[in-house]
Amino acid sequence: MNPEEMISRLLHRDGLILILDKPAGIPVHRGPKGGENLEQYFDCLRFGLPRRPSLAHRLDRDTSGCLVLGRHRKALERLMKLFKNGEIDKTYWAVVEGGPASDEGLIDLPLGRLDPARGWWMKVDPAGQPSQTKWRVMGRGEFEGRPVAWLALEPLTGRTHQLRVHCAAEGFAILGDAIYGSGSVGGMPLHLHAREIVVPMARNGPPTRAVAPAPAHMTAALQFCGYSPDLRNRT
Repeated sequence: MNPEEMISRLLHRDGLILILDKPAGIPVHRGPKGGENLEQYFDCLRFGLPRRPSLAHRLDRDTSGCLVLGRHRKALERLMKLFKNGEIDKTYWAVVEGGPASDEGLIDLPLGRLDPARGWWMKVDPAGQPSQTKWRVMGRGEFEGRPVAWLALEPLTGRTHQLRVHCAAEGFAILGDAIYGSGSVGGMPLHLHAREIVVPMARNGPPTRAVAPAPAHMTAALQFCGYSPDLRNRT
């Protein structure tokens, strides 16, 4: 990653927010062990403002797609309130092992910490926080000798690893999920992509909508499920 590539990944820019197409495999902020992260490049996204933009939410290291930044303090405060209140609509694409029997549904399973000593790993926990995910099947196929399904996932709550845990708990883990699935066979990356985000930032105007193109590492599996690059705007 470099400043030029960062700028090239902008999906939306206005006076309040930026929306980036985050690449898979890079964390959004610096971890305890250091290393490359997206925040270290945010100075190139100031576009004349005195301060660099700030993260309004986060995506996992291995998740790609729409990432929202606030360009100044007031914008960031409003964004964080919108996220907290569930007013921002998000749609993710995932390719999963096997797939659900029906074509759409709702996963309603509370989530809690798997083990306080193991960081952010989560589990289904009756005593955990309420967590809901809507899903629908976009296509089905076979990839590398096994059945798979292409899902559109809409998290109605924003728990850590929610989509990954919910899919695994329902019996269709996300491809490449080394924590909750069958593992990253042959180095296969996680097939989870933040496809679309809708942000009602303007108080008197239409919401801001951004769509991130399917990442290269998911294209092959998606195509076996009926995806075509000509469907760029399909959500």
